[in-house]
This record gives sequence, structure tokens and C-alpha cells, in this order.
Amino acid sequence: MALMKIILRCTLLSIISWGIYAQNSFADSSKSRYKEYHVSIKGNNANDGSQTKPFKTISAAANVAMPGDVITVHAGVYREQITPPRGGNSDNERIVYQAAKGEKVEIKGSEIIKGWQKEKNDTWVVKVPNTLFGNFNPFNDLIRGDWYWPPKGSKFHTGAVYLNGDWLMEALTKENVMKAANEKNTLWWADVDSTTTTIWAQFKNVDPNQETVEINARQKVFYPEKPFTNFITVRGFIMEHAATNWAPPTAEQMGLIGTNWSRGWVIENNVVQYSKCVGIALGKYGDAFDNKDTESAEGYVGTINRALKFGWNKGTIGGHLVRNNKIAYCEQTGIVGSMGCAFSIVEGNTIHDIHVRKLFSGAEMAGIKFHGAIDVQIRNNHIYKTNMGVWLDWMAQGAQVKNNLMHDNDLDIFLEVNHGPMLVSNNILLSKVSLYMNSRGAAIAHNIFGGKMNVISYDSRLTPYHKPHASDVVGLHDNPAGDIQFINNLFVNGGDASQYKKNILPVMFDGNVYTKGAVRAVSGNKQRSFGDMSAEAREKIKSVPDKDAEEKNFIADENFDAGAKLIKEGDKMYLEISWDKNWLTKQKRKLVTTASLTKAIVSNLPFENVDGSPLKIDVDYSGNKRNVLNPSPGVFEIVKTGKQKIKVW
Repeated sequence: MALMKIILRCTLLSIISWGIYAQNSFADSSKSRYKEYHVSIKGNNANDGSQTKPFKTISAAANVAMPGDVITVHAGVYREQITPPRGGNSDNERIVYQAAKGEKVEIKGSEIIKGWQKEKNDTWVVKVPNTLFGNFNPFNDLIRGDWYWPPKGSKFHTGAVYLNGDWLMEALTKENVMKAANEKNTLWWADVDSTTTTIWAQFKNVDPNQETVEINARQKVFYPEKPFTNFITVRGFIMEHAATNWAPPTAEQMGLIGTNWSRGWVIENNVVQYSKCVGIALGKYGDAFDNKDTESAEGYVGTINRALKFGWNKGTIGGHLVRNNKIAYCEQTGIVGSMGCAFSIVEGNTIHDIHVRKLFSGAEMAGIKFHGAIDVQIRNNHIYKTNMGVWLDWMAQGAQVKNNLMHDNDLDIFLEVNHGPMLVSNNILLSKVSLYMNSRGAAIAHNIFGGKMNVISYDSRLTPYHKPHASDVVGLHDNPAGDIQFINNLFVNGGDASQYKKNILPVMFDGNVYTKGAVRAVSGNKQRSFGDMSAEAREKIKSVPDKDAEEKNFIADENFDAGAKLIKEGDKMYLEISWDKNWLTKQKRKLVTTASLTKAIVSNLPFENVDGSPLKIDVDYSGNKRNVLNPSPGVFEIVKTGKQKIKVW
């Protein structure tokens, strides 16, 4: 019997040992299947890409990298356009492009130009052979597309000229660039013939041959030519100088870096800057209908239907993670996405100086401009010095805009022709205009509003609503104002909700606090304003009565000055604001949850998290737990009365 036990024990140990050996062997073989390729400016593309024999260009590594492989790029400036020929197979088997740890890696779509000759005043001229540009010359490539509105008679190009890293603006005429330079807005002008590109540029008090002068030479920096190039990570790079074109929702959307209708990208810890139109693109693929009879609501519905046939669903498209990037100096958008942005997370980014030169205009400019932001989470971002911070246009069903800091924008948040449910919570909104609303089905909770709200009363466009947490279209609906729930917000610095006084659908204010200068919705005298309207709709809407906004459980203290202001100290931002702990005893508030919110009227869907779990706003802007029995108004849980200085970025 003892012998039998020994035999059984030995057999069992052998099986366990073999299992461990097999598991480790499989893991080792799995690791050995993947390679790490290295790239160095001192390398050679004839090398094998090992650490001792690195490639010279990132593109050479991209051409050989397979799913699961890592491309590590070492310090230096790389002037190339990376066109990844393939992506990964899954989130666990992706292709990673990364800057070597602690090393400064710059990827530029520009070339350095010398040989400038002084012409007159502050203007210099240089002749560049067209061979520098290959098949794409940005100084002969016009900005164009649906909803692009240049000044009358102007022809702007995707090219740009840079002096010591900052860009000059294209002149309206050659005569303008020959004048003495304006230091705030120096200009360039180009003329292209069959062999040569001639560029005139203003350089105030400097010899451009003694400085770093660069010109756009490539359309993109990192962008796959084929859709469905999935599961790519791009991290740690400085990427700049791209000759990107205008990116409307009805055409292929190219950015300095873009995903081109793919799934599961991670774009993190990069600097993305100086793109003529777009920084990061998560948007639409290209097809034969791009910019052709699509500049209308009906045209975009056609675009959506084609996108659905071309794979727009949660398992195929979107689901990207864009985090901790610095995105700046783009004249259209910092991040754009038509439908290809769906199911994504955009978090921890700093976005600034977007569409501030206003060289041209259109209907697609913002720090973040998304169409079809289904279940998109825009959270914990710092957005400032833009025309609009966040613009969600069409189909932002399930979108959550939360815990963002926005200031010094022309407008912080614009929600256009969406039917909800949408959540706007825990945001600090301190621009002169906090909200521009042409949507319904929104819960707007625990924000600080320091600006006014503009409201469109009715828009006759028919826009889609969807199945829950999916891109499938259920139907189309027009856009009456209302169906908004303002819960537990704090109004400071003259925050003004008066344009929500009269609406077509119900509007509820509950648990809000108004400090000195703030204007309640019930105090306003809103006159109807309209978005896109057909003649038939204008007549029909005349017979539709207004509904007054309802308000309950509020505090309005005209004598209390919150004095909210931002203070910058080094790379940190602080909010200085006065609080009153008595707000907690004078008024009892409910925790904002799925159960406490009424369903969005048009879609008939509840407010819930993007994974379908119940919503609960039980943490504040700083990540502190809220008092679930009586949460504080605004973005922070109140600790004490008096002036506070709180780190917000």
C-alpha cells in the first residue's frame, strides 16, 4: 500500500512538472515569436534591425514588423512619412511603435531649406526643386472639402513654412508678403511651375540661412493607407509638420497621425503639433463619394449608411485610446473623428491653440470634433485657447464628457443634433460661453459654469438615434430643444442659464447653486432661435407651444461671490474659489444615478455607463468620494467654508 502511494505521488509530480515545463516552454516560444526592432539615425536599412545593427528609418522597421513586434526608435530627428503596412491581431498582439525610454525622438513631415535670398523689406525668396516633394507637393495642394469656408477669392494650400519651430501664415496675395512684416503674423507665398517651387517668406530681423527654416514636404507623419489596420500603439514621439487637408465628416479624414478606419489603436504620451488642418484623426475612410454632393444632412445620412455597410460596428471600428498627449497648433481640429471615433476613450490630453489664427473657416473646427461619438468618453483633458473645446455633432449617443478643465476658449462644449443619452459631468467650464446646445437627451451634472449658455430652439434636420451601445440606426428624428436635466451644478462668475427658460421639450433644474452674477433659467426671457430649417418646418413650429423650464431645490445667493479664477504655477494649474459649507445644510441633494435620471425622450434609453452598467457619479473632479447622502454642488466635495486653492491640472 505504501509503495502504491509512492508510485502515485511520483506520477502526480511528473504530470505537474511536465505541465509547468510545457507552460513555460509555450510562454518562452510565444515570446520568442515576437521581435524588437531598433531604429537609429546612425543605422542602416540594410541591417537586421537588432540593437547592435539598427535600421536607419522607422519605415524600414514598419515594413518587417509583424503582430506582437515592438519597434523602438532612438534619439534623433526622422524626416519621413510612416505608412504602416499592417497592424496587430488583437489587443494582446499589437504592433508597438515607441520612442526609446528617456530619449527625444522627433518625426517631422518637413525638410530644412537653405539658400534664401533677400528680396525687399523683410521678404526673402528661395527656389526649391519639385523633386524634393516626390509625388505630393503641398505648395500646389489646395485645402478643400465639404463645409470648408475660405475667405472669398482665397486659395490656401496645405504647405507651411516654419521659423525655429513656429509657423508663418500663408498670405492672401503675393503683394501682401512683399510688404514689411507684422511681427504677430508673418507671411509666406508660393508659386509652383513644372520644375520648381518658389517661396517668398517674411523673416523679421533675422537671416533665415542662419536659423532653422523648414517647409512641409509630406502630407502625414503616421497614417496607414489601408483601412482596418488594427491594434497599433504609437507612444513617446514628438510628431510635427504635416500638410493635412480639411477633414469633413463626409470624406476621408487624415491627420498628422491617423487611424484610417481601424480598431484598437493606442496613441499615448506624444507631442502632436503644427498640422495645417488636423492633429489626430480617428475618422472616416475614403471612397468615391468623398466631398461629392454630401454637404447636407441628407448627404451625411448617405455617408452613414455607406459606413455601416463598410463595417462600422463596435467589433470592427473604433475603440481607440488617445491619452496623455500634448496636441497644439492645428488650424482645424486637435482630434477629429467621423464615426471611426466611436467606442473610444480620450483622456489626459492637453489641447491648445486650435483654430486661433482663423486663416480660413468652416463647420469642423474644435479642440475635439467628433461625429458619431457613440459611447465615447472624453475625460480628464485640459483644453484651452481653441475656438471650441469639444464639439459633438450627430450621434453622440452614450457619450460622456467628464472631469475636463476648459478655459479661454471661444466656447467650451457644443452638442449638436444629438438625441442622447449624453452625460456632461464634473467639468470646470470657465470660458465666456460654457455651452452651446442644439441637442436633447443630456444629463448635465456637478459642473462649474462660469459662462453663458446658448440654445437653439429647433432644428428641422433629421438625425439618427441608435440601438443601445451600438452603431445600428433605429431611426431619424428632428431636433427640438429641451429634454435636459441640470443637476447639482454650481454657477459662478455670471454663469447664465437664461436661454433655457422656454423649450419645446421639458427641462429640469434640480439641486443647483447660483452665486453672485449668475442667471437662472427661470429668470430669462428666451426668444426662439433656429438651426437648419426647411420652409415647411418654419410654418409647422409656429403651432408648437413652449414649455417653461422647471426648477426645484436651488440656492440663489446674490451676495456670495465665488470669485473663481485659475492660477498657473509652473506646469500646474490651480482653481482659486470661495465655498460655503452652508450649501450642504440649506439644501439636500440626491446622488446622480441611472435611477435618479429620467430616460432620454427620443431614444427612450436610460443614462448608464458605456458598458451598460448603472451610472453613479460618486466621485468628484479630484477623485474624492462624494457624500452619497448629500453630495456637494459643483465638481468638488466641500470640506470647509472660505477661499480654496485646489490643484486642477
